[in-house]
Amino acid sequence: MNIPIKYNPKSVERKIYRYWMNGNYFLSFPDKRTPYTIVMPPPNITGILHIGHILNNTIQDVLIRYARMNGYNPCWVPGTDHASIATETKIVHQLKKKGISKILIGRDKFLSHILEWSKKHRNIILNQLKKLGCSCDWNRLQFTMNENSSKSITKIFIDLYERGYIYRGYHVVNWDPEARTTISDEEVIYKESIGELYQIKYPIKGEKDFVSIATTRPETIFGDTAICFHPDDKRYSHLKGKYAIIPIINRIIPIIQDSYVDPNFGTGCLKITPAHDINDKNIADKYHLDIIDIFNEDATLNEKGLHYQGMDRFEVKKKIIKELDELGFIENIEENFHQRIGFSERTKSMVEQKLSLQWFLKMKEISIPAIKVVKNGEIKFHPSRFKKNYFQWMDRIRDWNISRQLWWGHRIPVYYYGNSPHDFVVAENLEEALKKVKLKIPNISYDKIWQDSDVLDTWFSSWILPISVFDGISNPHNHEMSYYYPTEDLVTGSDILFFWVARMIMAGLLFKKKKPFKNVYFTGIVRDSKNKKISKSLNNSPNPIDLIEKYGADSVRMGIMLRASAGKDFHFEDNFCLQGKNFSNKIWNAFRLIQSWKIVEENKELHEASKQAIEWFENRFYYVLEIFEKLFKEYKLDESLMILYKLICNDFCSLFLEIIKPVSGKCISKIEYSNTVKLFENVLKLLHPYMPFLSEEIWNLLRIRTKEEALIISSWPKKRSYNKNLLSSFERTTKIVSKIRHIRNKIHIPYKTSLILFSIGKKEEYHSVILKLANLSQIIYVKKPEKQRLLSFFLGTDRYFLSVDKKYYHRMDIVDIEKKIQYFHNLLSMIRKNLSNEKYVKYVSKDILLKEKKKESDTLKKIVYLKEILNKME
Repeated sequence: MNIPIKYNPKSVERKIYRYWMNGNYFLSFPDKRTPYTIVMPPPNITGILHIGHILNNTIQDVLIRYARMNGYNPCWVPGTDHASIATETKIVHQLKKKGISKILIGRDKFLSHILEWSKKHRNIILNQLKKLGCSCDWNRLQFTMNENSSKSITKIFIDLYERGYIYRGYHVVNWDPEARTTISDEEVIYKESIGELYQIKYPIKGEKDFVSIATTRPETIFGDTAICFHPDDKRYSHLKGKYAIIPIINRIIPIIQDSYVDPNFGTGCLKITPAHDINDKNIADKYHLDIIDIFNEDATLNEKGLHYQGMDRFEVKKKIIKELDELGFIENIEENFHQRIGFSERTKSMVEQKLSLQWFLKMKEISIPAIKVVKNGEIKFHPSRFKKNYFQWMDRIRDWNISRQLWWGHRIPVYYYGNSPHDFVVAENLEEALKKVKLKIPNISYDKIWQDSDVLDTWFSSWILPISVFDGISNPHNHEMSYYYPTEDLVTGSDILFFWVARMIMAGLLFKKKKPFKNVYFTGIVRDSKNKKISKSLNNSPNPIDLIEKYGADSVRMGIMLRASAGKDFHFEDNFCLQGKNFSNKIWNAFRLIQSWKIVEENKELHEASKQAIEWFENRFYYVLEIFEKLFKEYKLDESLMILYKLICNDFCSLFLEIIKPVSGKCISKIEYSNTVKLFENVLKLLHPYMPFLSEEIWNLLRIRTKEEALIISSWPKKRSYNKNLLSSFERTTKIVSKIRHIRNKIHIPYKTSLILFSIGKKEEYHSVILKLANLSQIIYVKKPEKQRLLSFFLGTDRYFLSVDKKYYHRMDIVDIEKKIQYFHNLLSMIRKNLSNEKYVKYVSKDILLKEKKKESDTLKKIVYLKEILNKME
């Protein structure tokens, strides 16, 4: 067999993935086995995968491959997400560069552009997942905008509306002026910013006096409908029941009192702008204040902004400060004022709070069962500390704004037929809508009915994913739904705990009366060298395909997984992949070594060292397997990989193969070879979930296999008892060898130079192993060593002696003397540093100074003396 000297991951990975696909090893159908189901968190179609996705999908693949080898029926459902806001924003920008307007070309043509683009980018993502080695059931590929998903979404919207959970209402929402749509609270990223706090004077009606308010947003005064102070704030008690006049606008507004106001902030008086602040809206509802919306969809001012109409909000801010100042209404400007400003996670534009008529889903009631299943441990979080975040969010949960002012997404199944806000029906399609409307207006025609132009929040399609992928909404009692649901593990980032995880739990309990999954594994956030989260939007991720091309998929997987502690952030570096590549090469070289041996067909008796090595490594393997399994089942996947890494590098390659390999030019017996291959195969099984390509390639090269004998579907090693005393004794043996090797290295004794070891005490259990690994001619057991040149070392209380040639013996002394000289040089340097320090010399006592000078003199003498001895020895 022609085995390449160097491992070539590029050609191997292409070949092996084709081998798996042709063998249909990824497919899953309901059968008698226990199912093990994972639904892939669908990556957005807005670009290529980044390192965070590589980490997430590698973990899923590790879990699914482990389950497959443990006899489960694994079903990994892949998919992609349509990502309404991000995708629409990207296509709008692309068309704009070509001089094409979304509005002018219309909804249908615009959506055809997105569909074409999304198909191309979905394929890019899927090919990346395949290059990584993901063993998904590709026949089950999902897209959150496919027909089944759309039907499911429409069905649950109607169901929730009819049950009173969905309603339409005016609320202050987060508005993204660039995407021109509402976004959820979780999609707002708050950043600390330094700005100005303006104190503006509002004249009091009928008086020459005024009241000052403090604000960071003077441009919003056009939406003011009251001024408010705390009822206990005596500074303003004289204003009770009075009115103020808004500068420039000259609109009269009431001065009210409410305990919401913080008397210690600014002037203690707050301007109430209900259309653009949720807390102000709550006060407005309480005191029946007017609500005035001053912004257009793009955050320019509307007609309420008077002479600033049509002007951008930031430009208005500059100009209105100037105007207020010229009119004498600016009392003070506090610079370097620290504030938190919200930005859209998708478009990075500054978010406005804006009163808007939207569709909402009531959340409080459906959150209660979802809190309970996590609290009682039916759903486990890994690590468990994320439960605290989960409970905090669920306790203060607000109604979910599920409508988005976009064209790309699941269109809201609501049809209008009149001018009143209540003139609508909820229906699956136009025909069904017409039937419902005809019950109210018998003579109405199709052209008098129109569908809501908004779409549903992307997360509204994702929250039913564990159900919809098995058609559990449209066909709730189908066989696949009953077999695969609930799923086993969800692997996701903690940053979407509220966006997605919490909502999926609510959806599963609401629609199926069952939890959607049993475990949630939270990956850490992968960060760049500047400590920023690696993400598509920041464009700070190395291209995973470039990494795979350079190092190989297994190397990338292994390099990342060694750092992938559940819930723990880490900084990605390219050298992680290099470590993986070096590990791959080590395993490949071990395989090449085994393949290079000449096998003697007749079954000879095992050499003593080989016999002991096989017995030891077999016991060592089952010891490691026990720890590996324990760590794996606790989702400590990085730790389980590390113990495997050490088993392969230290135990298998550095010890076992060194003992078992025949002396140069000699042959190995068939029994030694077959035992070596058997043990290597066990190691490959443990390695397979983490490094599937390399392990499968070597597995197939070790011996001829049938389709049913592929590593991917082989049986995971069963746990067996092991001899702890044997392992302990062998560990002692390795320590002896290590001591001898250390002495060899220290005084440069060539490995080929054979030595004699004298042992004081009982015979070493692994006598033959020590002889081979330490290259000793013999081990002599004596009560007292002969009088000759011997170098001694201890292992615990046991003493050993090495017989060495005269030149090496003296070299040991030379090395020791050189070390002492270096030590005294370092000491002398420290003493002289103190003595050259003027402050030290000035402030220490004369006694200490004399002692330091004497120490300097003594140290110099020792150095001179040791150098004289060294010169004589050399």
